[in-house]
Amino acid sequence: MPRKPRVEYAGAIYHVMSRGDRQNLIYRDNRDKKIFMATLTEACGRCGWRVHAFVLMNNHYHLLLETPEANLVDGMKWLLGTYTQRFNSRHKEWGHLFQGRYKALMVDGGTGDYFSTVASYIHLNPARAGLLDSKNPDLSEHRWGSYPFFIQSLERPPWLCTERVLGALNLVDDNGGRTSYETYLQKRVLEIVCSENPAEFDERWKQIRRGWYLGNEEFRQRMEGLVDQQVESYDRRSYSGKEVEKHDELSAMRLLARGLEACGLQPSELESLQKGDARKKSLAWLIRRNTSVRNDWICAQLHMGRSSNLSRHVQSVEQATDEELVGLREMIKKEV
Repeated sequence: MPRKPRVEYAGAIYHVMSRGDRQNLIYRDNRDKKIFMATLTEACGRCGWRVHAFVLMNNHYHLLLETPEANLVDGMKWLLGTYTQRFNSRHKEWGHLFQGRYKALMVDGGTGDYFSTVASYIHLNPARAGLLDSKNPDLSEHRWGSYPFFIQSLERPPWLCTERVLGALNLVDDNGGRTSYETYLQKRVLEIVCSENPAEFDERWKQIRRGWYLGNEEFRQRMEGLVDQQVESYDRRSYSGKEVEKHDELSAMRLLARGLEACGLQPSELESLQKGDARKKSLAWLIRRNTSVRNDWICAQLHMGRSSNLSRHVQSVEQATDEELVGLREMIKKEV
């Protein structure tokens, strides 16, 4: 029996989690974690995602993810597929990296303390896993998560949003708010460390781990209604992603138009330029970075030939050190 489609709608909030296949490591070292973070940054740029909390463990990750557009499925497919390719390429592996289907718990972000409960659950994951010094447990010791960005004046990823998590506790994002948030979570860390059963420390955590939603009765009924609608659409074979695909192409066309203007080019000039022209590569980088359109679509619009070469062109812009490409990349980023 085919799986039911994910519930997707504009402004949805999810607790997303996935483990390594057979509990294997998905990050073998800090370099892998940096690669995952870079891939997540690309995914957020392509999909417009906002992340309110995250933590990377050795064999799994947690995200408190908001999708301003209804694009969880396409975005997660790209994120996990791309990271798996990069992991396998680096370690000379092949096959699956993640275990089955990722979990996406629907979270009620409008009422109650459901949103802040999930954020705390994610931030406290290293404490529950017993990774902190039992004599002097300091949650900020675990650097691979959003918690250090909440309590310290660090340069944050562009997709990380702290205001909503802090606001749920009537705090603001200033020195006083950061200190109060640190005090609040460190108190919970001590309670977890002293608990006989850290995994069951908070009764609501059971629903986060085992349920399909976290919210009140009205939220549950609304989500069930969306499930029914999307299952019906799936059964009619209309749940094919065509509307999402068309929307992404419109967004890509707008980006292309602004990018062409920034480069001082007309659309009619693209065909006469070499396939590897620096301006074409920069435009391809811009579209790949901010949308989820297919490579063959980008190549057709830019007259860049075979789509199999596109990733190489985009990577050359992302990792550019020569003046021309760096200048084009920064100019397009600024103008667009």
